[in-house]
Amino acid sequence: MNPNVPQDPLKEPTDSNSTGELVSRLTDQVTTLVRDEFRLAQLEMNAKAKRTGIGAGLFGGAGLVALFGIGALVAAAILGLATVVSAWLAALIVGAALLLVAGGLALSGRHEISEATPPLPTQAIEGVESDVNTVKGALRR
Repeated sequence: MNPNVPQDPLKEPTDSNSTGELVSRLTDQVTTLVRDEFRLAQLEMNAKAKRTGIGAGLFGGAGLVALFGIGALVAAAILGLATVVSAWLAALIVGAALLLVAGGLALSGRHEISEATPPLPTQAIEGVESDVNTVKGALRR
């Protein structure tokens, strides 16, 4: 950061500054602002990508648990057809419980992915819009 650039350029008197100095300061400030906004956008996109990855992993886990649930339900159907004892009922209960777990994982995965969409750096966009409005307001004075 340039030590000649004031912290609050709107409050510093500009009577003693030449046009060249003002343009130089403006260039430095715009460069710093753009660099900071890009840094913010990058951080925000990294956070959204992480949430998307977590959501995808939870969906994968839901698929795996659902596969086990289907296997248990198939085993329950086989046991139910082979003999009329309580073993098939136990397998049916286990299969239903596994499917409930899969449903919970799927809902969690959907929530994680919905938190990451749309994949836009909304905070960075709002920051840029605020900066543009500040500059427009300063130019109107």
